[in-house]
Amino acid sequence: MSKESENQNESVIPTVSEDSNTLGDIRINHSVVASIVRLAALEVTGVAAVGGGFVDGIAEIFSKKGGESGVRVEEDEVGDYRIEIRVILRFGVELAAVAGEMQQRIAGQVEKMTSKNVARVNVIIDGVRTDEEKAEKEDWADEPHTD
Repeated sequence: MSKESENQNESVIPTVSEDSNTLGDIRINHSVVASIVRLAALEVTGVAAVGGGFVDGIAEIFSKKGGESGVRVEEDEVGDYRIEIRVILRFGVELAAVAGEMQQRIAGQVEKMTSKNVARVNVIIDGVRTDEEKAEKEDWADEPHTD
């Protein structure tokens, strides 16, 4: 990875004044912000999973970038974060209400932890899951493979 592309995945936290911090810049890698986003989303009642959809799985196989599955973090022209998160929600919850709570929780946590503004949090609901579906997937994963 080139130094230039490495810097594109980091954001610089501006200091209050030039004199306030003479020790150097503070940089936060976008993968760290993606981790904050994922953890904040999972705290919301009704969220079954972040990422993990079919499209995400295929993209992960062909992508050389690391990071959090189902979360994309970018910065706009003024340095504010633009966040996209793909989720699977629990069956029976009010989808719009859960997505709205996720937007609030994610923006609040990212702004609190990074001291940077969040311009957008786009929530993409890729599906709904019942508790039985989750249990079936976990049971299947425990079975021995015959490959």
